[in-house]
Amino acid sequence: MEKKQFDVVTLGELLIDFTENGISDQGNQLFEANPGGAPCNVLAMLTKLGKKTAFIGKVGNDMFGRRLKDSLEEVGIDTRNLVMDEEVHTTLAFVHTFEDGDRDFSFYRNPGADMMLTKEEVQDELIKSSRIFHFGTLSSTHEGVREATRHAIQVAKENGLIVTFDPNLREPLWKNLDDAKAEIEYGMSQCDVLKISDNEVEFMTGTNDYTAGVAKIRERFDIPLILVTMGKEGSRAYYDGRIVEAAPFLQENTIETTGAGDTFCASILNYVLEHGLENLTDEQLLEMITFANAGASLITTRKGALRVMPEKQEVLDFIASRK
Repeated sequence: MEKKQFDVVTLGELLIDFTENGISDQGNQLFEANPGGAPCNVLAMLTKLGKKTAFIGKVGNDMFGRRLKDSLEEVGIDTRNLVMDEEVHTTLAFVHTFEDGDRDFSFYRNPGADMMLTKEEVQDELIKSSRIFHFGTLSSTHEGVREATRHAIQVAKENGLIVTFDPNLREPLWKNLDDAKAEIEYGMSQCDVLKISDNEVEFMTGTNDYTAGVAKIRERFDIPLILVTMGKEGSRAYYDGRIVEAAPFLQENTIETTGAGDTFCASILNYVLEHGLENLTDEQLLEMITFANAGASLITTRKGALRVMPEKQEVLDFIASRK
């Protein structure tokens, strides 16, 4: 690939994840305000892996929005296209964590600043100066930000970027799940790399046989590399008619799964940046998803995600310790 100023640019949501953090002396639930949002979690891990990243999005010009901007800059993510909304507040999400580390979300986003980004606010030159453009579907739940997202994708494709997509389905944010399905289908029609979870495969194809589900997706969309994350069952890479599967790294001390999929996704993008998408061998695919599984496992032992992503050597040492 030619030399570009940035390795990965993302567009999407940046918000505060309020995660449970104990009980007060009065018996009230305590929450910790963690910077969150899948696109920036992905970028935070990529910066830890030595890549240059930038974010396109919108937050409120309020206490939370300013804190989020500082958090991105603190971890090394470029914020030149982070727009501060003077009227609409930063989106908030309250996260309930179950005993197995899985989560339930309550969003305060009607409206939230992230959904107010317009096509005119997207800096095309920032996209042109990158190697990969990455997006999800939370920036397609409402008309204005959907238009901005599609514009950004078009700029990326016209300028030869690799386009990567993680649906990151959050059902409470959609008025109609048929709309969610349509937007995921649109994302699939545009991407070169698809990272999709087991429940999203089932949502889109009606089967929990993931290989059969991927076959259905491939019948409609020509996606060179598809990664399926299967939680405690590990992950699979589908590439050039081949399937490679890697076992999970299960943790006894998992706190929550926030950021696990994003850490996995970032690790995949990092591998694509370093090796390209052409002629990948089974050995390379296994190396790629093994590293991604390990990074995702490590983040489940930490509260939050954006500020606490693991270093590359930490992931490699963790893999070595499990052999």
